[in-house]
Amino acid sequence: MTAPHLIISSLDLDRIEPLLGHSPQHKALQEELDRAEIREPADMPPDVVTMNSTVRFKMQNSDAPFCLTLVYPKDVQGDESRISVLAPVGSALLGLKVGDSINWPGPAGRNIAVEILEVVYQPERAGELHR
Repeated sequence: MTAPHLIISSLDLDRIEPLLGHSPQHKALQEELDRAEIREPADMPPDVVTMNSTVRFKMQNSDAPFCLTLVYPKDVQGDESRISVLAPVGSALLGLKVGDSINWPGPAGRNIAVEILEVVYQPERAGELHR
C-alpha cells in the first residue's frame, strides 16, 4: 500500500514535535511528520484530520466505525471519546483526509489499518485557527 499524502498544520507540527521521544512509535510519527506537506491553519483543507478534530474511522477487521477526537496527551484525561496523537491509532489518523487509509505500527509489532470515513469536526474549518 502506498503511503497517503499527509497535510499537517504548522501549529500542530510545532506542538507535536516537542512531545516526541525516541520510542519506535514516536519514530514512526516523526517520519510521517517529516514527509508531510505543512500548511498554515487557515489553508487547511476541510476534510483533513488535524489536532482536536473529531473523526469517524474504521479499522481493518472491524465493521464498527469509531468516532474519536484527536488530542494532545495532556487532554485525554481518561475521556474515552478522545485519543492521544501519541497512541498508535492517534498517530495514524493525523494528516489523513476522508477516504485515505494507512497501515501503521500497532501494539505488539502488528500493523493496524485505519480508514478515514468522515471528519465530523475540524477546528480550522470552524474558524478556530489558534486552538
